[in-house]
Amino acid sequence: MKVIAMIPARYDASRFPGKLMQDLAGKSVIMRTYQATLDTSLFSKVYVVTDNDIIFNEIKNNGGDVIMSKNSHESGSDRIAEAALSIDCDIIVNVQGDEPFTEKESLKSLINIFNCDSDNNIDLASLMVKIDNEDDINNPNCVKVITDINNFALYFSRSRIPYQRSITDQPNYYKHKGIYAFRKSTLLEFTNLLMLDLEKSEKIECLRFLEHGKKIKMVESNVEGVEIDTPNDLVKANKLWNQ
Repeated sequence: MKVIAMIPARYDASRFPGKLMQDLAGKSVIMRTYQATLDTSLFSKVYVVTDNDIIFNEIKNNGGDVIMSKNSHESGSDRIAEAALSIDCDIIVNVQGDEPFTEKESLKSLINIFNCDSDNNIDLASLMVKIDNEDDINNPNCVKVITDINNFALYFSRSRIPYQRSITDQPNYYKHKGIYAFRKSTLLEFTNLLMLDLEKSEKIECLRFLEHGKKIKMVESNVEGVEIDTPNDLVKANKLWNQ
């Protein structure tokens, strides 16, 4: 089974434009993410996929593998699907460019989902991490996920889910880490699925799969790290990196 990683990298992020080129302990965020993914040694190849010359040159000039996407895309999965079309592989792990704390054990757990799936019943897997901080639970930038008893995703939302109606019943809350592992055929199919109302409303790309009746297997991780969505996240990331 040939497994590659692809890191979609857009420069003009709506909440924090240029965030991937910000400094994180002496290197750009995108280089930190690329290097962290490479250092896991889990992949035949690691590619950054971008539509921006600044990011392209950043990776290229530092000896990395980078692909320039030709078209504009609504989501990171759409972007890497274009690049993956001509690449020979079985599994594609989509690592978000703003995830510099990407680490081996979580990615290995994702890949193992497919190693254990001899009947090819699972097309897509993703990560979640348990959270108990009220600020995170109520933060719309922190996407939450709820699952069934077999850890298949039921819904993703920027809202607080599940709703705690009774103070005596304390639910568990899980943050969705935007790292996906696709079978190549599933990723290519994604680009042909229409964006429907829930994805348009929440701006969460994996809702496209759920709205079209697909299943997403969730894997729990114990590593939260810091996803860099805002300038304040970058401050937190620098502090964490230097600890």
